Amino acid sequence: MCNLYNLKVERWEYLDYFRAGEDACNELEVTKDYAAPGKPGYVVRMDAGQRVLSTMKWGFPTRKPRKRPARKGEMPFLHDWWTNCRNLSSNMWRPWLLKPEHRCLVPFSRFAEPKAVADRSGPGDTNWWFTVADQPEPCFAGVWKIDQDHDRVYAFCTTEPNALVAPKHPKAMPVILMAEDHERWLTAPAEEALPLVSAYPSQLMSAA
Repeated sequence: MCNLYNLKVERWEYLDYFRAGEDACNELEVTKDYAAPGKPGYVVRMDAGQRVLSTMKWGFPTRKPRKRPARKGEMPFLHDWWTNCRNLSSNMWRPWLLKPEHRCLVPFSRFAEPKAVADRSGPGDTNWWFTVADQPEPCFAGVWKIDQDHDRVYAFCTTEPNALVAPKHPKAMPVILMAEDHERWLTAPAEEALPLVSAYPSQLMSAA
């Protein structure tokens, strides 16, 4: 499960590369060069027929009860952040996958998968890092929605790992889109867009 990835803080590079406009509804700021569950990241989505760059929190949240009574100023519940969309038929994901206006591109620089203990060289060596070699601004195939507690949130699809990722993380890998498939993911009907949920060619990636 991918729960950490790097991105660029400076939004102008994404605005330029994806030919997107500023989202007038943005309220969150991306201030760090990484995204983690519940923290802000960038997505590119369609709005009134145009691409816009939006800031949203990463993960579809679900409520869970606290193990202790809430203190003053705290919500009476906590959230689990579901960052990866694997089961495309799940009611958590399917309503949004079926609607082109709720699909999005999630730009990234590299993504992490946890290392097995035997593969670690020291206390801080906890992740494998994967990059894409053939695109200047790669992106995941994402979905977004409006949440009752957190406003706009996003997640991205995962799939069976390719030959590079599988030996290091056999469970899954994020769905990375080919550059020529961006428009298809953002605008096509579900029967045309969802076949894009597949593993990226391993020969176009590297790991460290």
